[in-house]
Amino acid sequence: MTNPARLSAAELLRRYATGALTPTQAHDAVQAEIERREPVLNAFWVRDASASAAAAEQSTKRWARGEPAGPLDGVPVTIKENLARAGVPMPAGNAAVAPVLPERDSPVAARLAATGAIILGSTVMPDWGMLSSGVSSLHGITRSPWNPDWTTGGSSSGAGAAAAAGFGPLHVGTDIGGSIRLPGTWLGLATLKPTGGLIPLDAPYLGRAAGPMGRSADDLGLLLGVLAGPDRRDWTALPTVTEPTPAPSVAGLRVGVQRAAGAGMDVDAEVAAATDAAAAIFAAGGAELVDLAGFFTPELLRRLDLFWRVRSLHDQRALPAERAERTLPFIQRWVAGGAGVDGLELMACYNAIIELQSRTIAATDGLDLIISPVAPVAAFPAEWPMPFGDQDLGMAHIGFTAPYNMSGQPAGTINCGFTSDGRPIGLQVAGQRFADRAVLAALTWFENHRPATAEPHWPIGGS
Repeated sequence: MTNPARLSAAELLRRYATGALTPTQAHDAVQAEIERREPVLNAFWVRDASASAAAAEQSTKRWARGEPAGPLDGVPVTIKENLARAGVPMPAGNAAVAPVLPERDSPVAARLAATGAIILGSTVMPDWGMLSSGVSSLHGITRSPWNPDWTTGGSSSGAGAAAAAGFGPLHVGTDIGGSIRLPGTWLGLATLKPTGGLIPLDAPYLGRAAGPMGRSADDLGLLLGVLAGPDRRDWTALPTVTEPTPAPSVAGLRVGVQRAAGAGMDVDAEVAAATDAAAAIFAAGGAELVDLAGFFTPELLRRLDLFWRVRSLHDQRALPAERAERTLPFIQRWVAGGAGVDGLELMACYNAIIELQSRTIAATDGLDLIISPVAPVAAFPAEWPMPFGDQDLGMAHIGFTAPYNMSGQPAGTINCGFTSDGRPIGLQVAGQRFADRAVLAALTWFENHRPATAEPHWPIGGS
């Protein structure tokens, strides 16, 4: 029998419906994986196995009566620590922070609970979510299930590790410049940063989105369907979006192929080759490929990075003096780069973000999809805070991801290959605003047409 921890959410639900498997059995299999690997991987901030077991038991009873609570009843899920769960402290990955103790669930947590999902716990993140790794002053290092010497990516580091390790099929991360998609590429996952405002947040911020992460592109749509829809706490939230049913293939679609971001790090040769191979698969499927030049610029990237430095410097200076030094030293050095920025310079940074929004919309106009690398490089050592080690190169690695945060366009990832030493390589697939289902359809199509050499064989126990 296949280890239930290896199953997709869709397959779990099919087996629950036929009685071939119960939510309790699935939960117990997932907990076995957690007990086996969590001491090394370090994916969780808070988890309560007895509470999730009780939730699984209640779900099992509902399925036995033929009365599931919702479309994800009995599916094990996790939630990133910066999405509020009532009574669960929110330290934002930083040992210097006195954690907020929320009194009510975020929209994400409330909707997962209402649908009957089994919430396993809250997953970790690095300090303030401003690192693309699993390095945290509070949590220590989160490591890749593929190889604990490798990074998970970040800032949805715990969510990514949990997904790849079989700690449930579905996980919710957040993304302000690539924080869902970077773990996606470095862990081989299917992910989606949705259209801005589609999934409501209890703490909305410029470019920030919550979105699904998992091992199967099909599963992402299940989670998106539960989480999307307005909530009064999010002033950026969209009304319910009715999107036309996307075509099941890519035939006839205009697909932009972006090989260079225009700013930041150069793309590694193995990443470039995997992207080209993926583009050839789209072409063979009948897509019309259009070369898309990089539209980010070094100056826009510098100003985006500076804007974030000032934001985090504000947070750092708000800490009590006796706690401030607990912030990760790399972050302390990074935020210091925002010192001395006056109001005029900060406004120039904000205007640069507006220009990036406009450039992204203009560059992608007339395209159904845009494919590109997710990141210029594959996974780096787990101890590094950033892809360039301890150096301060700003945000040199987010040239492909950050534009879609600022433009509000959906962008997802799917594994498209591996490096010669076995590190996953992801393909980013972006689309037009409100075309999230079209992006998901393209991810699923590619998942079904990629070669066996690009298919992840997940490092999960059992067969």
